[in-house]
Amino acid sequence: MSNNSKYTWDDNNLVDNIVCEEKDVEVFNKLMNVSQDSPEADKLSYTPGKVLSGKIVEITKDHVIVDVGLKSEGIVPIQEFSDPSQLRLDNIVEVFLDQAEDSHGQIVLSREKAERLRQWEHILQHCNEGSMIRGKVIRKVKGGLMVDIGVEAFLPGSQIDNKRIKNLDEYLDKTFDFKILKINIDRKNIVVSRRELLEAERITKKAELLENIKVNDVRQGIVKNITDFGVFLDLDGIDGLLHITDMTWKRIKHPSEMVALGQKLEVMILSVDKEKGRVALGLKQKETNPWDEIEKKYPPGTRVQGRVTNLLPYGAFMEIEPGIEGLIHVSEMSWVKTISDPSEVVKRGQELEAIVLSVQKAEGKISLGIKQLEHNPWDDIERKYPVGSGVKAEIKSLTNYGAFVELEPGVEGMIHISDLSWIKKVSHPSEVLKKGDLVEAVVLSVEKDNKKIFLGVKQLSQNPWEDIEKTMPIGALVKGEISKITAFGAFVELDNGIEGLIHVTELSDQPFGKIEDVVAKGDQVTAKVLKIDPEHKKIALSIKEYLIERNQCNHDDIVMTSKSSKKESKKNKDKQNEQADE
Repeated sequence: MSNNSKYTWDDNNLVDNIVCEEKDVEVFNKLMNVSQDSPEADKLSYTPGKVLSGKIVEITKDHVIVDVGLKSEGIVPIQEFSDPSQLRLDNIVEVFLDQAEDSHGQIVLSREKAERLRQWEHILQHCNEGSMIRGKVIRKVKGGLMVDIGVEAFLPGSQIDNKRIKNLDEYLDKTFDFKILKINIDRKNIVVSRRELLEAERITKKAELLENIKVNDVRQGIVKNITDFGVFLDLDGIDGLLHITDMTWKRIKHPSEMVALGQKLEVMILSVDKEKGRVALGLKQKETNPWDEIEKKYPPGTRVQGRVTNLLPYGAFMEIEPGIEGLIHVSEMSWVKTISDPSEVVKRGQELEAIVLSVQKAEGKISLGIKQLEHNPWDDIERKYPVGSGVKAEIKSLTNYGAFVELEPGVEGMIHISDLSWIKKVSHPSEVLKKGDLVEAVVLSVEKDNKKIFLGVKQLSQNPWEDIEKTMPIGALVKGEISKITAFGAFVELDNGIEGLIHVTELSDQPFGKIEDVVAKGDQVTAKVLKIDPEHKKIALSIKEYLIERNQCNHDDIVMTSKSSKKESKKNKDKQNEQADE
């Protein structure tokens, strides 16, 4: 065996005080070559470091006097006799000859050293590295524990157990089986392991369990680890996984809500993978599944009572019986309000009444509603707001595409931007309406299923585009105010509110540089209608045509005036000639 060992401890040389002095070793070696029957052998049998047989001749309070056949008796401390039955006069005991004579001429004996030496010899004779031996943990040392196996042996910390050790004190004064890892004869020390035996035992048990374990068996296990997804249990030799979804029929966030480390549980075997050594466990399977009769117990329309257990952005979970939860979606909380956060309506722990809307047994889901407990104002909405009826309501909000008004608590109508005016092109409803104002409108349509009511403001008046061709026929002259100037022309707001466009080419009958040289915003102008497009609500106007026509009329007036003057002049001259002839 090697004299080197990787295991060390503070008091390394457990029996160093047993070794003989150098001169005694020489005598001992000489003894090996001497016949046991020779006188020299008798003499050497009393060499210090030997185990002698002696007779108890006296017992005092503190000592035992033993006659080993030397010139005087030896003294042994009474506490070295671990077995009180040996303390009898004339009883033969083995003692260790420590010194043939001390400073007082007294023989020094040791019962304890004799026992330890015999035990060491016994171990060398009967045990090898790898042998199993029983021992008692006696104390802690640096790096591990000391174990009494007849002699003291070192148990390294890494070899104490096959699980994490929190406190070494829990092993003190306890007896276990150990495996001998190392025997160092020169240093007289032994290293043992308990972990290797436990591992071997675990492997054996695991193989036996995997062979005998069956699905639906009920086994007891101890919780050894808790994770987010489940619990690992020690089934006395094999680890099994109890997944969080198999712990209870009700909803839990974390396994620690139900179990604790070290807790004993009775679980059902759900599946066994012998090749991979995996076992799936179930706890809820030991109980009746409350979902088995769920469809019969809670048909749609049933009123149920329960407690709010959890709030999420999309709704609230309510427990209606142990292990059975239903979801109240935010859309099922109010007929009249748009709920963005369930805490606006319900609180965690609150007792509620709800209506069962649907049951999905296969998915383990129940849909509940609380708005169904109240009257739905949309049930008779078509009767209350028939198409074509007029309403007056407050503007609650403005958007890019229109305005929302409140017709009654929880019932809103929308005025689309395209229904604000017949004649104006509105870019944003704020150009016409203001939040908080009361507005009159006409009901255009009601979508009961979608909970939508569409309103219109422009429908309160006649659409001027319907008879535009009669009121403003092509060729007619119209008057208006320049409302907007663009790069391609000028817009004119006519007397009836309709806007017409005078293209840049129709602004004047005379050449010009900029539009502003001809017209400006706010100018009052007269133009001629060139084109009408009622479908696209467009009118093309022309100042140039108006001017040309006006100039032509003026020219005609001048010509007619000139002709009349000449005719009158001739007439007068003829009259004068007639008068002269007379």
